[in-house]
Amino acid sequence: MMDTVNLSALPTALTWKNRLELSDTDGVHTLIMAAGPQTDWFYDPAGRKYSSDAPLALFAPPDEKCLLSAKVTVGFTSTFDAGALFIYADEKRWAKLCLEYAPTRKAMLVSVVTRGTSDDCNSVYIDGTSIYLRLYREGDRLAFHYSEDGGYWHMVRHFTMGDLHNVGIGFSVQAPTGEGCRAEFSEITYRPGELSDIRNGE
Repeated sequence: MMDTVNLSALPTALTWKNRLELSDTDGVHTLIMAAGPQTDWFYDPAGRKYSSDAPLALFAPPDEKCLLSAKVTVGFTSTFDAGALFIYADEKRWAKLCLEYAPTRKAMLVSVVTRGTSDDCNSVYIDGTSIYLRLYREGDRLAFHYSEDGGYWHMVRHFTMGDLHNVGIGFSVQAPTGEGCRAEFSEITYRPGELSDIRNGE
């Protein structure tokens, strides 16, 4: 497997962190990733679990104000299988917006913000196995959004992780309880610029 992958939709190359079971790309705006068994990023507030072994594909955004979005499609098999957009500052500060297989056997939007321990928040159920996810960065200010059609965006979370001088953003796939998971990230879009209103659906 190559150390880096170039997509013309992104301004810089993706770099892998942690082992993948497979990866594929069209070189433009689609990336396929598969995680191995029992892989996750989660630092349990109760101290019972500390996982940081799910694969990541990250790039360094050249703009302090930018958006990264993709249509995320997940091949669900086991509870907590997920495909996610990911932002990584360091081993203790990271966050992800997931399309995740809930214990109810339904797809759900889940966001996790980690500052030493993980703040895990379940959001809404999603029909099917695909949804558009978006990550917004404005300096040290961050937001997660989702959309059914890639047009109107709903805010999931507005937060900060502190200083983001050196940061990577990108994609992840996880299989915390199962034997592996495959996720496709299509229609990948990177756009520099500022949102006029973080809550207005733009």
